[in-house]
Amino acid sequence: MASLAALEERVPPLAALAVAVVAVSTSAILVEWSRAPSLVKALYRVVFTLAILLPVALGRPSDRAAFRRLRPLDALVAAISGLALAVHFASWFESLRWTSVAASVTLVQAQPLFVVLGAWALLDERVTRRTVAGILVALAGMAVMSGGDVVLGTAALVGERPLFGNALAVVGAVTAAGYVLAGRSLRQRLPLLPYVLVVYATCALALLAATLGRGHPLAGYPPREWLLFLGMAAGPGLFGHTVINWALAHVESSVVSVSLLGEPVGSTLLAVVLLSEFPTPVTVVGGAVVLAGVYVTTTARASVP
Repeated sequence: MASLAALEERVPPLAALAVAVVAVSTSAILVEWSRAPSLVKALYRVVFTLAILLPVALGRPSDRAAFRRLRPLDALVAAISGLALAVHFASWFESLRWTSVAASVTLVQAQPLFVVLGAWALLDERVTRRTVAGILVALAGMAVMSGGDVVLGTAALVGERPLFGNALAVVGAVTAAGYVLAGRSLRQRLPLLPYVLVVYATCALALLAATLGRGHPLAGYPPREWLLFLGMAAGPGLFGHTVINWALAHVESSVVSVSLLGEPVGSTLLAVVLLSEFPTPVTVVGGAVVLAGVYVTTTARASVP
């Protein structure tokens, strides 16, 4: 595994981050292409990601040692983080059934707002006036995105049930923030792969239980679906979020957070080209306001001493 370490040293972090943003931008498209139940899509995305990463982690002595050093408290934190991630995947994947890609991805990408609010409420972190202003701007944009098309009578152009889909995307944003907050201290004590595998294993078990509870079949899907499941794992999972987690050790977190604002833009453009799904003017304006608020919040938080 020395070659993997050498590769990590040669890869420019900003270039890796750019690849990761492109990769995560494909997630909504792959989810939309799949006809499987949302829980099944989420389950196999996580399972295939685990299958890709587990042999790599087991082949590295440092990662095996980190697994052995895992304390019960760390395991509990990982379980909480994994459960939050499971709810995030389940709610966001389902939201794409009911609202547009542009609205869903933009709303779920508002998770930095909820990270800030959670850190303020639970960890007593300082919040500046600029941070509050950014949060208020983003919330205003979310309100415009969620209700503007309903008021103007253009909701049918957004999705079958846009309010429901948008609400699920917000749930995805909140639980993504919970995943970040729960795993923050654990990530500082564990290397990347052990951290990711512990969280993903918990996430997969939770999604498996939910899938079986809803009576969805685990097999019998056509080859096309299995290719899409694998694509979700290899693209957004491996080259997307795993690379982003790696980049956090080499690039300031504010740079990573701001760069991820490119995901809604990339996903929206891909939806236009690949799904012929054009966002309404309300979605474009509201989404721009949301992303502006997230940018202000993220940069303001980074400047707090």
